[in-house]
Amino acid sequence: MRDIVENSELLIFDLDGTLYEDTDHFDYYCRLLQQRADHGIQEEFYRSYEKMKKGLHPVAVGKVYDLKLDMAITVDPLTLQVTAAHHWDGSSMEEDTLKKEYPGELVYDFERFIAIGDGWWLPYVTAMHFGLTQQDTWDAYNATKLYMVSDEFSLSKTPGLKESMKRLKKDKYLVLMTNSEEDDVLRLLKELDLDGLFHAIYPSSQKPVKTKEVLSEILAKWKIAPEKAVSIGDNFINEIAPALLMGLNTVYIQPHGYHLQHDNLRVVPTLADAF
Repeated sequence: MRDIVENSELLIFDLDGTLYEDTDHFDYYCRLLQQRADHGIQEEFYRSYEKMKKGLHPVAVGKVYDLKLDMAITVDPLTLQVTAAHHWDGSSMEEDTLKKEYPGELVYDFERFIAIGDGWWLPYVTAMHFGLTQQDTWDAYNATKLYMVSDEFSLSKTPGLKESMKRLKKDKYLVLMTNSEEDDVLRLLKELDLDGLFHAIYPSSQKPVKTKEVLSEILAKWKIAPEKAVSIGDNFINEIAPALLMGLNTVYIQPHGYHLQHDNLRVVPTLADAF
């Protein structure tokens, strides 16, 4: 594991779920959305979300949500081929229909096909299923972001992370690539005591739609070969699969392990175990 990191020249980090691994804010986000749902379905709303977190629901991190058909889709992350699709109640789409609806590579577009890459998307998908609007989700998301920088919320710092990154920065480029907006990124880095450690920050990166584009830009900026770079994150769809396809090494943060075997993939339960 450490050989991948130590032998690299460029480390590209995600932010949410990587530099901090707290999840309470996802529950807060879901509660805000729950309050916007019709009173008669609010209990079912949150119960569905709880099932998702426990792995007892078709919707799960690592899958894709088809907003048009209200389906949870299983996609091979490296070929982008749809292998299965399930309704909210767990029943599966028939094979003939599956091939007709999803004939080729799936394209994540943030409009119909939503990559459920991390915990932010579970409340969102729940909201879409239960009839909330995009504006509802956006307002609740912004309220959650404000909560995260208030005195009511505190982030857990990964033990030894700052010291490890200061050491790594002596002979490597450290880059932060995140979907979060710049103002949020700077506030979170300050709270985590990690501000000033990165050579560059790429906010609002629109992963996974533009992951390859931004990674290519980063590699070109510092003239680094793909095999000398490492993409580090907790979101396989956003940070890991595109990087593997480009020839980068990867560190996937996943406390429950992962079944895929790949020469350029290392799996760790927490970022602290990567250094």
